[in-house]
Amino acid sequence: MSVKKIVGALFSCLMYVSLAHSLSLEEIDEFTLKNGMKIIVVEDNSIPNANMYLFWRVGSRNEYPGITGISHFFEHMMFNGSKNYGPKMFDRVMEASGGANNAYTTENITAYTNWFPVESMETIFQLEADRIAHLAIEKDVVESERGVVASERRTGLENSNFRAISEEVKNAAFRAHPYSWPVIGHASDIEGWSLEDLVTYHKTYYSPNNAVVVISGDVKVSEVKALAKKYFEPIQNGPKPRNIHTVEPEQKGERRVYLHKPSISSPNIMMAWHIPESKHEDYYSLDILSSILSDGYTSRLYQSLVDEKQLASGVFSYLPKSIDPNLFYVYAVANQDVASDVLEKAMIEVINDVIKKGVSEEELQKIKNNQSVNFYRTIQTINGKSNELGSYEVYFGDYKRLLDAPKYYEKVSLEDIQRVAKKYLVKANRTVGIIDLKEDSHADDL
Repeated sequence: MSVKKIVGALFSCLMYVSLAHSLSLEEIDEFTLKNGMKIIVVEDNSIPNANMYLFWRVGSRNEYPGITGISHFFEHMMFNGSKNYGPKMFDRVMEASGGANNAYTTENITAYTNWFPVESMETIFQLEADRIAHLAIEKDVVESERGVVASERRTGLENSNFRAISEEVKNAAFRAHPYSWPVIGHASDIEGWSLEDLVTYHKTYYSPNNAVVVISGDVKVSEVKALAKKYFEPIQNGPKPRNIHTVEPEQKGERRVYLHKPSISSPNIMMAWHIPESKHEDYYSLDILSSILSDGYTSRLYQSLVDEKQLASGVFSYLPKSIDPNLFYVYAVANQDVASDVLEKAMIEVINDVIKKGVSEEELQKIKNNQSVNFYRTIQTINGKSNELGSYEVYFGDYKRLLDAPKYYEKVSLEDIQRVAKKYLVKANRTVGIIDLKEDSHADDL
């Protein structure tokens, strides 16, 4: 065995020991309330603070044509008043208690995060319980927030080339599954949600049995359980969410979309390939492949497109955590005076080189080491613990999978990397999106 391999192996072992030490199964408690709400608790007295993550299993995948974007809309509405706290009072009360919050919506979930001093924990429970059980869905507030979201959609598409082309690519790549539309929704749907749509959606998806709550910090499980029973357990469940049974048909040929935008300075290209859901055994190999392609200055895409050929000013790849099969993305921004077809050809050459020749042991071990370091850093914090535990519970079906993640990454072999590249990153499975300042040179003459 070479010195590099020995060092890499020792590094991985040491990092795994550190990871196991930083979070163990014995430090995690869980309980389920009578209404089905699952609560995970990590006692961590490293700082005198705590956080609460509420993961709701609702995102754009739960919508249908006519109400697209409604999941994201509730990310706004949940801060706009409830029975005991009027509009904007959620933030004001939390801030007065020394706390802060945030929220985000994806294709799969809507998550709310609260950070607070431990002595304010009961206030946080009160605030959350009130907006879960008694959210104020009133016409004036809805119309005001509808305008905010509509403006967010318009300005986002105008100002972000990435958002503009990703909307087109997703819509072309998915012909059946709800991942086809953007999380923010279609403009006409934003205008058309009725109060009845909103009330029904909130009752259905903000039902306690549709949530996973994670609390980490300088707390006691007994105190958390007492507050959960007092504030969360009395909340009644709503109607059962409808099943998402649509399966995206296999893509059997390359699909292409083109977006003309004269205001941009150079072409942008997005490529996307269908891949399995996060629970699938290939997830870890695909995640490492993504890092090999675009993580850092020595990555395949950066070295080739930015450093050596100077065709692109930036490039990255990613695969989102996902409940259903989703997409593996590669995105590049061309340098000035670089034509889109030149950049596209160079991107495909990098991908095909991995398919034909695989990657080196050095590349693979470097990414494994980086994964371990990043993972360790993340779950050293109470915020990282809560976010990762909740994410694994939702996407992988069991938060305990988080503790085994380093082992799954370490098992990935050179053969695995080449195998998933050959299996998924092929032309027939590819959708290409181009946003350019020029008219499409491939378009038929009119």
